[in-house]
Amino acid sequence: MKYTQLGQSKIKISQFALGCWPFAGGELWGDQNDSDSIDAVNESIENGINFFDTAPGYGEGRSEEVLGKALIKKRQSSIIGTKVPPSDLSPKNIRKACEESLKRLKTDYIDLYQIHWPNHNLPIQDSVDELKKLKKEGKILTIGVSNFGKNDFSEISELTEVVTNQLPYNGFWRAIEFEIKPECISKGSGIICYSPLSQGLLTGRYKKVEDVPYGVSRSRLFSKSTSKLCRHNDEGCEDLLFDCINKIISLSNSYNINPAVMSLCWLKKQKGVISMLVGARNKKEVLLNKTSFENEISDEISGLFNEITDPIKAHIGDNPDMWNAISEYR
Repeated sequence: MKYTQLGQSKIKISQFALGCWPFAGGELWGDQNDSDSIDAVNESIENGINFFDTAPGYGEGRSEEVLGKALIKKRQSSIIGTKVPPSDLSPKNIRKACEESLKRLKTDYIDLYQIHWPNHNLPIQDSVDELKKLKKEGKILTIGVSNFGKNDFSEISELTEVVTNQLPYNGFWRAIEFEIKPECISKGSGIICYSPLSQGLLTGRYKKVEDVPYGVSRSRLFSKSTSKLCRHNDEGCEDLLFDCINKIISLSNSYNINPAVMSLCWLKKQKGVISMLVGARNKKEVLLNKTSFENEISDEISGLFNEITDPIKAHIGDNPDMWNAISEYR
């Protein structure tokens, strides 16, 4: 496992991280047993993962509560990233949201505190000033953002050190390569990738549209009529998507490498990427990703992977918003 330092801090996070949204269960994830979640945390630690990402919006704080329970005796060696919702970006609400997250997480500090989404109705300067106060008090150690487009990221970077930008990035979702990734790299901010396997599409487990759960098929890769959870009006690119899936499976067979492993190894080769969130729900799912921790792929395989996924990149374009045709990114 490789580790990367967060900005000028002394904090180092693992190249793979445990994304803890599934701990919340609910409509998107289904039933989730707390003991399975805790087992996933423990197995992650055994395999070198030290970074755990959550948010109060994941099950109305449920994910934070379960993670806090799992790390209560392992806090000093673990790195916690959580987020402040965009609705709580006024100074008063930031402080309240931080205190509530600390309570749910059963800790007195948050290693990486991220603005979950920008709020263009509130002055970013006021939000940053309060975050700086929380940092000075030791309640948060570093400041990051999530889902920040080029302009928003550039603006906040002028006000404070932003150590990370958490973004959707995978072989089927390469929109950040147009503008956002170069901006992050230029500012020395690491990219944390969520949905690194495109919600399971890059594993090859889904053979046709009908196999894909509603929570996955709500993205802009799919037609607006495919999922009852859909918020966009795009027609999607379903035929192109499954053609690419078949080609990726064929490529992985040619090199005797699992398609999920190949996809994650491709992602960790991309410039600017410092960590990838793996959403394991139990010990077994953590172990399924272990091969990706240890393996690398050649430049030749990476180039072929690019060629296969380039048509989807062109179709999606530079809008990184997975859920909305009119981007919420700026």
